[in-house]
Amino acid sequence: MSTETVEKFWNTTRRAIHNGRLVKLTLSKPRRKDPTTPRNLYARPVEVKREQQLQVVHRYPDREEAKNYAYEDGLAYLRAQLQETYYNGDLFSLDEQLSIMQSRKGNARITEQAPQHREAAVAHNREKYRDIPAGRPYLHALGITSEKGEVTGAGRRKFKQINKFVEIIDGLVKEHPLPAGAHVVDMGSGSGYLTFALYDHLANTLGLDVRVTGVELRPQLVEKCRKIAAENAFTQLNFEEGYIDSYRPERIDMLIALHACDTATDDALYQGIQAGAEIMIVAPCCQKQVRRDMQVPADLKPLLDHGILLERQAAMVTDGLRALYLQGAGYDTKLFEFIPLEHTAKNVMITAVRGKQRAGAQEQWKTLKQRFGVQRHYLEELLNS
Repeated sequence: MSTETVEKFWNTTRRAIHNGRLVKLTLSKPRRKDPTTPRNLYARPVEVKREQQLQVVHRYPDREEAKNYAYEDGLAYLRAQLQETYYNGDLFSLDEQLSIMQSRKGNARITEQAPQHREAAVAHNREKYRDIPAGRPYLHALGITSEKGEVTGAGRRKFKQINKFVEIIDGLVKEHPLPAGAHVVDMGSGSGYLTFALYDHLANTLGLDVRVTGVELRPQLVEKCRKIAAENAFTQLNFEEGYIDSYRPERIDMLIALHACDTATDDALYQGIQAGAEIMIVAPCCQKQVRRDMQVPADLKPLLDHGILLERQAAMVTDGLRALYLQGAGYDTKLFEFIPLEHTAKNVMITAVRGKQRAGAQEQWKTLKQRFGVQRHYLEELLNS
């Protein structure tokens, strides 16, 4: 009877996978207390390099490790794990929910429930993004969590920012996949907490073939980040000392520049445009260049004679022009709030994915500059140099 029960469970699993109906499969309740054994295994279909694979996440108390398999290889691995390492298995598909429970004596029974997931399509790359686990060791090394893997009071804001950032990246790369061997560059990586989370999500959670480089001017931060990367065996994550405008890698497939001050954001965008980056993400700050070079029209003086309003207007014009320059260079752009204002006042994010050149973008930026008396914009000067 136990053999028939196990066969039913795996036949149903195989059918769900090959019919594109699998949402997830979990194995739990280890047979032995062993610190080297994951607490549970979590499997789901993913798309890697345009191939459908089964990703198995090994969940330890202090970390997670992901590995991708061809469907049948993944099934064989999970079946062996259920036979040798775990007592319980839970299958969630769009059509049914099956649970298998095995006893120490070798008996097995199955329970069936109505499916909880009724989406029109399988979860492959549509599963809701999950937060970066607080138990990741690099988060403790960066001062965001305690030794027990708990987010500290001082690290709460950064942890929220990390997960919002990675959620945005997750959506972008699923809608606009990166090429194999993609080079991701974080311009002005600073203390590196976003860079580490980005690499962890792309390489370990999504299983993508990428290498990530953080570029930072301060040598002490570069050395600290290199040390943490080595301690976590992040072999394709590197940090380079240098200026944004002088870093010249052979290729940039994704460019990131968060809170690069004033025209440093323009330097980063120019680098990405010149390299033909597939995706660019920037969160500008300290947009002072346009403000200095604005000549406020007479009819707007009653509004913009107030310094704080002029500052905000200049920042909006600066970023609006950046979006138009990107569209003129062949990118589809979006501007939105990055994280709520209570976490940072510098909360506007611009995303750009490579697409088609937008007709009329040049006329629009000329009109905008004229309306607000903008004499020059640094990014436009770089593009015309």
